[in-house]
Amino acid sequence: MIKVRKQELLFLQKKKQKNSHDPRALAPQPPKPAVNKSFLLLFFKKEVLASLLLFFPFLAHATNIAAIPIGRQNLPWWQARFTATLAEAKTTPNAKIIWLGDSITQFWQRTGPHGYDNILPVWQKYYAPYNALDFGIVGDTTSSLLWRLDHGQVAGLHPNLAIILIGANNLGHPHWPATLTTPGIEAVVSKTHTLLPTTHILLLGVLPSIRSAWVDTQTRLINQSLAQTYANNPTVTFIDVSPVLTTNGRPDPSLYIDPKESPPRPALHPDAAGMSRIAATIAPTVQRWAAGG
Repeated sequence: MIKVRKQELLFLQKKKQKNSHDPRALAPQPPKPAVNKSFLLLFFKKEVLASLLLFFPFLAHATNIAAIPIGRQNLPWWQARFTATLAEAKTTPNAKIIWLGDSITQFWQRTGPHGYDNILPVWQKYYAPYNALDFGIVGDTTSSLLWRLDHGQVAGLHPNLAIILIGANNLGHPHWPATLTTPGIEAVVSKTHTLLPTTHILLLGVLPSIRSAWVDTQTRLINQSLAQTYANNPTVTFIDVSPVLTTNGRPDPSLYIDPKESPPRPALHPDAAGMSRIAATIAPTVQRWAAGG
């Protein structure tokens, strides 16, 4: 063993001497690219979680991933939008209404040349008088919104009314059923109330869409459960606006933006007429609580 060890040391010594005469070893080496350790850690965590849920789907139900905060900081555009909403909150501390949600909520700020995609005037009519803030971000799930609430989304604000519309994306790519999504929505409501204890909450049901029979079923189950949970809650008003977006019990595609786009997509986002119907339907509740109850 001693003889082998001596041979190893002799080999390393000769190699070191050889490199000392190698001009390539003496030349300055280009710096190694910086590694974003926080991003790698976040990516690793998400990949591990995704892998676990893929091979052990029961874990999603065991942990209820829809009810835990999961940020999307790895998406630069998402981080930029979130940062912008925080800046808006600081410049509008007297907002009497805040909207919390996903792309449907963010679409309140949408403008367009076709009429159906010009939604901002509806917002200006119903919510601008209250210095309302729009905290909707495209693609967000209940988990995403929980993360935002945990990271200052409503910090410094004392609105009279918080309107929550979330859950549509849970039924999309994540494919979280009502058994996961309903508690996720309830977690958002609970977190909002904890952060804004004097604010009344107007919770809207998941909007009807034309995606699949499975989504239709889960949407109905979610809204039925939420209606029962908040039926007699003094701090939360639940409203299912589905009837104003349907005809003969089915979503009316003429009230959605997506089928009108090129190429057409499944109906998910109400157009200007659809959003106007939503705003008019909830207007009495909004007027009551935005004025201080």
